[in-house]
Amino acid sequence: MNLIATQKAVVISIFVVLAGCQAVPTSKTIIENPTVSIINHSLTAQMPTIDRQGHIAFVEEQGSGRDKVSSLYSISPDGSNRQLIDQIKGYIYAPAWSADGELLAYSKQAVRQHPKIYIYAPSTRTRRLIVNAEGSNLSASFSPDGEKLLYSSTVGGNADIYEMQLRNGNARQLTTLTSTEVQPSYAPDGNSFVYVSDKVRAGRPSVYRYVFATGRAERISDGGYAASPQLSLDGQRLAYLNDRQAAVMTLATGQIINLAETGLDEPARLSPSGQYAVYPTAISIVNGQRRGGLVIHSFDGNPNYTISSKNGGVMRSPVWSR
Repeated sequence: MNLIATQKAVVISIFVVLAGCQAVPTSKTIIENPTVSIINHSLTAQMPTIDRQGHIAFVEEQGSGRDKVSSLYSISPDGSNRQLIDQIKGYIYAPAWSADGELLAYSKQAVRQHPKIYIYAPSTRTRRLIVNAEGSNLSASFSPDGEKLLYSSTVGGNADIYEMQLRNGNARQLTTLTSTEVQPSYAPDGNSFVYVSDKVRAGRPSVYRYVFATGRAERISDGGYAASPQLSLDGQRLAYLNDRQAAVMTLATGQIINLAETGLDEPARLSPSGQYAVYPTAISIVNGQRRGGLVIHSFDGNPNYTISSKNGGVMRSPVWSR
């Protein structure tokens, strides 16, 4: 997360500061050291069709400060078919696909402006502004039926989670605590969502599940630093940032697989089948600048491979659609 120098975004930017905190290890944690190979298109031939024919959206950043340029791309899992979706002098955050892969939501922040949420339709190559409330509007997530959008906003002065009806733009506030609630992501059945809150200890975020039927939330991470959650399509696993590790938790057992420390404090995101994960990594430093790649990790023991940046930038926030 690269957040903002405006006053209204301070409550969210604490997560950047806290990324260096150490998570509490558990006996159920497994650490994997991935072997990253040069991209080989034949590796995707063994992927399930739902993964192989999907698309990975990601953000590539070049420059820094006021000179930073952020580009939003979509690519195939083998690294081909790279398409530019949007570009701005400023920041692009947290792309998120709809369940059918037909729409892509993301936040965009120009210099001296607040982040706004847009929805892009690849079939028509059109985008529309969805959330333009004063404050930081981030971390959009489509409901499984595509009719609603979760997001976090500081429009009320505090970082809280809202749900919008896309047909009419009506939004309702779901969290009202004085703590920071951000990064919502719907469960695949639409009955709940996972999100991040520091309500137990200020500046120490954990992952929670909010149930719509009760309006209540319970913590599902172990109490260490945890952020950026996403549930698998079957609802059985959670991809998230575990301290500084891109990690995946099996919810039924609490077993955690730490995939890698990315060097960017970013999480993994699961493929539609759940058999693969993608996460960004800083793979080299050239002339003082970090260059990045996207690691495709197989849970079936197949070789990992890396999709490298073509423009020498830092690659962030990959998310895999069906």
